Amino acid sequence: MLLKLKLTLCSCVVLYAFAASTSSPAQQDAKSGKRTLIRAGHLLDVKTGKLSDAQTIVVVGESIQSIGATASVSQQPGDEVIDLGGATVLPGLMDVHTHLTMNPDFDPFREVTSTSAKEAINGVVNARKTLMSGFTTVRNVGAGGFTDVDLRDAVNAGQVAGPHMLVSGPAMGITGGHCDDNLLPAQYHSVGDGVADGIAQVQHKVRENIKYGADVIKICATGGVLSKGDDPQASQYTLEEMQAIVADAHRLGRKVAAHAHGAQGILWASEAGVDSIEHGSYIDDAAIAMMKKHGTYLVPTLYLEDWQIEKGQLPAFYHKKMVDVSSVAKQNIKHAMQSGVKIALGTDAAVYPHGLNAHEVDVYVNQLGMTPLAALQTATINAADLLGLTAKTGTLEPGKWADIIAVDKNPIDDVRTLQDVKFVMKAGVVYKQNGAEIR
Repeated sequence: MLLKLKLTLCSCVVLYAFAASTSSPAQQDAKSGKRTLIRAGHLLDVKTGKLSDAQTIVVVGESIQSIGATASVSQQPGDEVIDLGGATVLPGLMDVHTHLTMNPDFDPFREVTSTSAKEAINGVVNARKTLMSGFTTVRNVGAGGFTDVDLRDAVNAGQVAGPHMLVSGPAMGITGGHCDDNLLPAQYHSVGDGVADGIAQVQHKVRENIKYGADVIKICATGGVLSKGDDPQASQYTLEEMQAIVADAHRLGRKVAAHAHGAQGILWASEAGVDSIEHGSYIDDAAIAMMKKHGTYLVPTLYLEDWQIEKGQLPAFYHKKMVDVSSVAKQNIKHAMQSGVKIALGTDAAVYPHGLNAHEVDVYVNQLGMTPLAALQTATINAADLLGLTAKTGTLEPGKWADIIAVDKNPIDDVRTLQDVKFVMKAGVVYKQNGAEIR
């Protein structure tokens, strides 16, 4: 027993030393305590929409130390100065529904031949794309083999450039449901990593996912679009199963995100106490009332519909469901927005190419009628609230992470400027400047 304990302690020391040794020079600089002065031509307050000219953000380590008028913040010896005099500066954006380890290739042969190693390689590439597009925080809701856990840890260790990540590991679902593996015939006995049926099994799966590193629990409350043999409108997990999932997850300090297209599944998942409904395509008044009663967030994923209808090359059995869902989702979600349901931005990136995440804001404004400020808040203040990160990010304030981006114009005047981010700083480290990647 003593030998086992010694070996365990040695392993911990080695892992800690490895993480420290693999931190990037940029991360080491961010932790050194030196000051970086970001001279902002225009600073946007995402709480109010107010634009303040000639402001300087003082960054020390990973955090914002202070913000003040540029005329009152003098450069000191050793300071690094970043001149963003012609730009509009705002907090890094957040996407609460991504799949960084996946790509928009839904050929069934590709799907059944995917491996955890391939997913991990995808994740390295896509985490970088996402960060460079101005999204400094994401919630990854579904990955095979806990590859998103490993990706998160590699980002945190400085081995890989990417956003802050909260991750779910394999999404939970019923046998034969949206989160199962349904493409192979019976003789292969293929079962998804997150499949669990009945109260005892779902409790075990929640605990297992947490054991292997999940920050959040993702469940499939209804059928989906990109899955074979199920109906997006049909409920999958029962109310009682979801209540058991939520009880265990919340007791163990994890929030729950529920994939749910159909109205009954949205209603049950909200009643069970999930923290967010993902997609919400067939949401109705009863489900809206339940979500408002419980303060449940809705995470629409709408730009993917435009991209898929225009550019997607889905197999016929996926395409039909995509067309059916797309014909009603925006109208229903617009009604939910206007009814006062809380909205956080999510994209389902992987259903369309990573790095286009900011197109979701454009849909909210120019197709659903949301004001530019409210749409921007879905990707900042609201997203931070849903993720439990309000104390760390979502606004530019002293004490919060130095997650800072810059664009050419005020996004309140034109939200499409968010699709061309010129500057990206995450946790005090600059990754993009003057429109060029530098890390």
